[in-house]
Amino acid sequence: MSNDKLFTDLNVKIKFEERVMYNRREFLKLLGAGSAFFHLSSCSKNLKTSQNRPNIVLIFTDDQGYSDVGCFGAQGFDTPNLDKMAENGMRFTSFYVPQAVCSASRAGLLTGCYPNRIGIRGALGPNAQVGLHSSEVTIAEILKTKGYTTAIFGKWHLGHHLEFLPLQHGFDEYFGLPYSNDMWPVNYDGKPVQTGHKSNYPPLPLIENNHKISEIRTLQDQAALTTLYTQRAVEFIERNQHRPFFLYVPHSMPHVPLGVSDKFRGQSRQGLYGDVIMEIDWSVGQIIKALKRNRLENKTLVIFTSDNGPWMNYGNHAGSTGPLREGKGTSWEGGVRVPCIMQWPHQIPSDQVCLQMASTIDILPTIAEITGASLPDHKIDGVSVFSLLRGNKQAHPRDHFYYYYTHKHGYQLQCVRQGKWKLHFPHSYRSYQGVDKGMDGHPGPYARGKTGVELYNLEKDIGENTDVASQFPDVVKRLKALGEKARQDLGDMKMGGSGVRPSGRIQK
Repeated sequence: MSNDKLFTDLNVKIKFEERVMYNRREFLKLLGAGSAFFHLSSCSKNLKTSQNRPNIVLIFTDDQGYSDVGCFGAQGFDTPNLDKMAENGMRFTSFYVPQAVCSASRAGLLTGCYPNRIGIRGALGPNAQVGLHSSEVTIAEILKTKGYTTAIFGKWHLGHHLEFLPLQHGFDEYFGLPYSNDMWPVNYDGKPVQTGHKSNYPPLPLIENNHKISEIRTLQDQAALTTLYTQRAVEFIERNQHRPFFLYVPHSMPHVPLGVSDKFRGQSRQGLYGDVIMEIDWSVGQIIKALKRNRLENKTLVIFTSDNGPWMNYGNHAGSTGPLREGKGTSWEGGVRVPCIMQWPHQIPSDQVCLQMASTIDILPTIAEITGASLPDHKIDGVSVFSLLRGNKQAHPRDHFYYYYTHKHGYQLQCVRQGKWKLHFPHSYRSYQGVDKGMDGHPGPYARGKTGVELYNLEKDIGENTDVASQFPDVVKRLKALGEKARQDLGDMKMGGSGVRPSGRIQK
């Protein structure tokens, strides 16, 4: 299919989307009415076998800040569908990603491991020769053993070569981008890049299953992505209503360059970034509506979260961390603490706020406990937080958390948290403080920050403003010991860890 035809057809779909979805569903119902008798016993069997296997919907945004959801304090735009999810389920206020950068964060999410354990670092670009190793086990793969149908519609970013793509890691269907939407030879104004490293990038591929079917060439093409992923997600739900499924929707937005369809452009008070978040919220609503239409809402765990904090030097094209310090690419709370909402009617108590620590690396073992799937044979770092989902306020399944980030010498252990205490080890970091931010899609500069051994009480000081290391030497000593344990297992810069496994690598 040609690129022009793909996006011409898509623009028509966007304009008449809700009507088309409804009419197609009604048509299929009418078409199937005559043969319903013959399929009844088959459907009943499918429903019986799926009672103990809830559907899993995992929605994962890109660079959305901690405060970029209404119920987390968003300003300048509304997110009624996400707020409704929080009313119907649980909002996590101390929820973490294992590293505040694209590929590493996704590796942790899908495998339940700290990214440095499995050799994935930073953000893999179009020239990367590495990806997720074939021996690693993803959420999709553990669910396949329980009879689930699996799909991903959105950004993959765990290796763009054939052997690394989703179909080789447990997914039955894939449609989306292999890496970030700014990894293309196009400038912030939509014009081709003439110089610099991006000038050598290939056109941004749009992939279906294992094959490139088109290219994202323009900012207008980018504006279609959220709707396109949503259509695919809704269609997948419709097709798989009688069998358990895992639906993974990792949106390309709100990573820059921002793109939003005409139905939301100009709708927020904040500007283009707010428009984009409102369209993502609409997407969440469309998915939940599809679950309701097919009487699947009570049988489905829906999880919404983000891959890291906002890329704040993009100014009005970036999100907000609210009270948190710094943003994407740092181990301060604004980089690694993200919004998270989970909904599962009659299983997760409604309108709950979970204060306990949890992480995206805990999603795989939690899903395994819920579905009865076996955990991988190799070591993972996540723990099941199902007790938290059931409303047990006394449960503390996660004792501690390690904050690593990519360093020129490997992976650097920058912080460790246990309970309310967070200890920073000496490190330098990118900073968004004290510099002019960019505007309208153009980035501003980074500053450089440096920290020593610093201790923060996150219950009293969520913004990490007051170092209390000198007041609590015993806490510092205890957390340093935890850090040393991490170094032995996971490494620290040039120091190798005994538990680290290799990434996949293209054989030349």
